[in-house]
Amino acid sequence: MCVTDFRVPWGTYGIFLNFYLYLCRKLLEMNRTEILKAVGNELVKAFSEKGNEHLTRLERRRITPESIIPHRRFLFRLFGKPCFPRGELVAVTGRAKSGKTFVTSILMTLAVCREVLGMRREEEQRLRVLWMDTEQSEESTQEILCDRIMKLWQRSGGQDEIYNDFPLDMFDIFNVRADFWQDRLPMLEAAIEHYRPDLVIIDGIRDLVNDINDGVLSQEIIERLMHLASDGECCIVSILHQNKASEDKNLRGWIGTELTYKSFEVYECTKDADRIFSLKQTMTRKYDIIDNLQFRVNDEGLPEVVSYMPMTPKGEKYPANPTVTAFCDVDSLDLEKLFEKVLAEGEELRAYELKNRFLKTYNAITMIDYFKILEKAVLQNVVQKTVVNSKCVYYSRGTKLRNNFGGDLSAPPSATT
Repeated sequence: MCVTDFRVPWGTYGIFLNFYLYLCRKLLEMNRTEILKAVGNELVKAFSEKGNEHLTRLERRRITPESIIPHRRFLFRLFGKPCFPRGELVAVTGRAKSGKTFVTSILMTLAVCREVLGMRREEEQRLRVLWMDTEQSEESTQEILCDRIMKLWQRSGGQDEIYNDFPLDMFDIFNVRADFWQDRLPMLEAAIEHYRPDLVIIDGIRDLVNDINDGVLSQEIIERLMHLASDGECCIVSILHQNKASEDKNLRGWIGTELTYKSFEVYECTKDADRIFSLKQTMTRKYDIIDNLQFRVNDEGLPEVVSYMPMTPKGEKYPANPTVTAFCDVDSLDLEKLFEKVLAEGEELRAYELKNRFLKTYNAITMIDYFKILEKAVLQNVVQKTVVNSKCVYYSRGTKLRNNFGGDLSAPPSATT
């Protein structure tokens, strides 16, 4: 067989190689004019096929009102709002020692326990977790698993579920601090493809690059993570420090900029002078979570929710009410009497107005318990919840109800002529 009988697949180099082979064949049988004409036709054909390939790929991405697109699925809920979606990136940031690893420990515990510190898991079945630790020592990683995640699972009622033992088979935990930076992302890609996790924790993403200000590499890393999240139908949570300047709360480096742009949600961790940790949503593409999750670390080294103290217009905390104690058993509360003091008969309040008034009146009730109480009150029709224009949420007691278009349902219908 002659070398000119071979053909190679089309591609950037394949186009010219096939052209060369074609030319060699034609030189043996054609004159100069015929050769030039054939060369032109071959190049037009080659680049046309290449353009059609890109167009075909682009057409597969077309979006129309009739496009069948799967609904976004969320892993958790915080203050009643869905958060941490599958197929997306989520960023967790903050200063050093601001509670970022505490937050990811809560998320990992939540994967195998239905409720932790007021956060709830959306799906009934447990979630598989992949945790890649690039920063801490192997001993520290093991301590977090044994002394924080496993104990938090036990304290949150995990031992009362179907399995009495901690479900270690749902966790794939790796410490890759000793590996080179260029090896970590390929290892992560292989792990996600093999273990098929629901929740991925990268602590921290800075160690996937050698220079956080390398724009080209940062963009490549974030795009590869986006493909991993989408193809693996998992939520990838990446930890990255904020800039060192006290007034600059942006995520550090060029990779922080890319992560901010491409993340579905961004959460900020802070710690105040009283050693109270706060988790605050600073950016989202869907559901705004206005309230902060506040917790402190107890003597056992485990996070626990602290009471929510609303602020006065002057920025001062309302004084504690000594006649009110923290409610632990929501089921034992008299919801009728509870809401009589905060919502008059026939009165209507926006969601945030009711929350602020309730927590001001009962300032020893945690915000977590407030949402449990409100959910139960709505189910028992103690208060009525209505949504106006698919956006504004109102609560009322009595007969004044709104329809979804803003009308008053309690008013008699207008006469028609």
